[in-house]
Formats: sequence, structure tokens, C-alpha cells
Amino acid sequence: MNNYKNRTFTDKVKLRLRAKWTALAFMLVYMVAIGEAGLGDSRIMTPLADNISRIIFFGGIAWITAKIVHDRKLLSNKRLLAEELRAQSDERQQFLHDKSGGTVLDLLLLLLLFTTCTTALWNMAAFYTALSLLAAALLLKGISYLLYSRIY
Repeated sequence: MNNYKNRTFTDKVKLRLRAKWTALAFMLVYMVAIGEAGLGDSRIMTPLADNISRIIFFGGIAWITAKIVHDRKLLSNKRLLAEELRAQSDERQQFLHDKSGGTVLDLLLLLLLFTTCTTALWNMAAFYTALSLLAAALLLKGISYLLYSRIY
């Protein structure tokens, strides 16, 4: 198996595309499982929980679909692929991403999004806790990104 760093940019885009299709499939399975379990009862959920869970879930589906379309467009157009490689190779953007939490915080945000969406369907006390943690993590990432972008 090739190391990720040794792959060409085209191979990396193809790998990311497969990961996005997998995530989309997981989200659809999740939606069916939630429906079959009878969760998301509007008599139990507050309007805020209902709205937030819908925004997170359907917004996530829309975002992943848009990224799939973007990646497929990159693979079909070599000029766009080269521009994307140049943009992703920008050292300043990589530095700002790393200083504002990097991949670890990005994964934590995804976990918090999943937790917030799931707890909104299950338990309101847990939902408000997860929502508070999600908001705090987003605020910390945003503030650190802004501070470092002004300094560097």
C-alpha cells in the first residue's frame, strides 16, 4: 500500500472522493437507522434541537455532495486540478490551519457535529451540552485562525 505522501495529487483527490462517497453512504444509513429507531420525535425535541439537527444533517449532505461534484470536476479538468494543487500547497494557509487546531480539531468538530445531531434526537440535556461544546470549539478555532492570520 502506498504511503499517502507518496501519492500523486490526482490519486489523493480520488482517495478523498471515495472517502466522501463513503461518508455520504454512512449518512444515508444513519438516516434510515434513526427513522427505524423512532427517534426525532417532535413531541420530545425542542424547536431548537429540531432545527439544529436538520441543519447539521441536511447541511452535511449538501456539503458532501458539493465537495463530490467539485472533486469530480477537478478530476476531469487538468487546469483546475493544477490550480487546486497550488492552492493547497500554499504554506501560509497550511500554517494557519495547523495553528488553529489542524486536522485534530477538524476531526473533533466532525465528532461534535455527529454527537450534537444524535443527541438532539435523543436527550435534550445531552443536546444542549453537545451544542455548547460544539459552539465553544468553533469559536476557539475561529478566534485562533483570525488571530494568527493577522499576526502572520
